[in-house]
Amino acid sequence: MTDQPPASKPEGATKTAVRTIKVPEDRDGQRLDNFLLGQLKGAPRSLVYKLVRSGQVRINGGRAKADRKLLSGDEVRIPPVSLSDPEDKAPPPSGFLQRLEAAIVFEDARLLVLNKPTGVASHGGSGISHGAIETLRALRPNMNLELVHRLDRDTSGLLIVAKKRSALTELQALMREEGGTGIRKRYLTLLVGRMPDGVMSVDAPLHVGLRQGGERHVQVNAIGKPSLSHFKVLERRGGHSYCEVRIETGRTHQIRVHAQHIGHPVAGDDKYGDEAVNKRLREQAGLKRLFLHAASLEFALDGGKSPYVLNAPLADDLAAALDRLA
Repeated sequence: MTDQPPASKPEGATKTAVRTIKVPEDRDGQRLDNFLLGQLKGAPRSLVYKLVRSGQVRINGGRAKADRKLLSGDEVRIPPVSLSDPEDKAPPPSGFLQRLEAAIVFEDARLLVLNKPTGVASHGGSGISHGAIETLRALRPNMNLELVHRLDRDTSGLLIVAKKRSALTELQALMREEGGTGIRKRYLTLLVGRMPDGVMSVDAPLHVGLRQGGERHVQVNAIGKPSLSHFKVLERRGGHSYCEVRIETGRTHQIRVHAQHIGHPVAGDDKYGDEAVNKRLREQAGLKRLFLHAASLEFALDGGKSPYVLNAPLADDLAAALDRLA
């Protein structure tokens, strides 16, 4: 395939040369898209996917998909692209930097863990200049930080960032373990209406589709990926159900869509929720956002020898809304 040069180069942009890079040992097992994002600093995720889909990126001379796992020694051809100079990009605002610095709840030699505020995207893109990972990189400029997983923009709570490649690969392997045994995830949520007592397990496959404009929309669908969530009522508040949720899979919008599927959507959910109930909760309890919080994560590194138990208290705005519903 012939690489077509752009008609004009945007001001402040740098045109990279075509490169063939041999995958180093410490990148063995990394997804192609994440590898490319590391090589093309400042490139939007949409551009990376476009390059892969069009066949301009090659592995050992052949086409590949974005989720292809690389092997040490693979040769990756990266086409020439125009990128904005990272030094030309405005840094995150100082107030935002301070906000995320204050939200760090744990840090050691391998991991940095953030109690992500609601409204903060896990990473930039789609009009978002500074997500959590970009801001943390600005706070720790001499560290090689990588997201281990993601949280929805409107979900608050624990977000793990790896400081070492070895920690990233071990955690991602734990996340792939069946039954959610590798990393135990616990969320807190307010579901609309009266859930039955006890634990309700929802085993329903989820399929990610795209609406007009590229917005992701997830549905329960037999062609989707297996997804399993366990909902347990902790308290009744104002006719609604304050619940703990444990998930065995980590699908996009999993808790929100499973909650909708059983007829008890997450309070404040403007995508899958009940608009009329959300309006009443705004007026009665001051709930202005999605009531979903990643409260705890438990796992062990070094083959089970180094346990981690991470917790993030319920966000103040959610706790206040609960109090008003009592």
